[in-house]
Parts: sequence; C-alpha cells; structure tokens
Amino acid sequence: MPWERTETVTNVTEWERADGTATVRIRERPDGRFVVRVDRLEQAPEGPAYRRETADDRETAESVAAEMREAFELAE
Repeated sequence: MPWERTETVTNVTEWERADGTATVRIRERPDGRFVVRVDRLEQAPEGPAYRRETADDRETAESVAAEMREAFELAE
C-alpha cells in the first residue's frame, strides 16, 4: 500500500500510509539534529506501534524514514 508525502510550513516532513492508520515523520530539532518517528494507530489492522530515532543530519533521517515506511508497510 503506498505512502503519500505531505509538507508543512514548519520543519516537518510526513508520510501517511494509504489506509490513514500510520504516519512517518521527520522533524528538525532546535539543535539541528532530526527526529524520525513512526506512529501506528490502535485502529490499524496490525494494532498500535510507536518508534522514535534521532539522526545527526537530514540525509540519515531520510534513510531512517524510508526504512520505517518499509518496515510498517501494510500487507495487501
């Protein structure tokens, strides 16, 4: 199931899973590092989940986000 990338006016990039029950987000911290997290709702077929990692740069954060999207992909 595909992910849709959304942009905001803040320092946040977010992908929402096609079924709307999971998101992956990259947020820039005030210190210039990045937080990457996945949040899956209780309503998701697989149940709830939350994972958070910190990355030193944007490139690493994008890589971690891609890994999270793959790991939390909904089986069709």
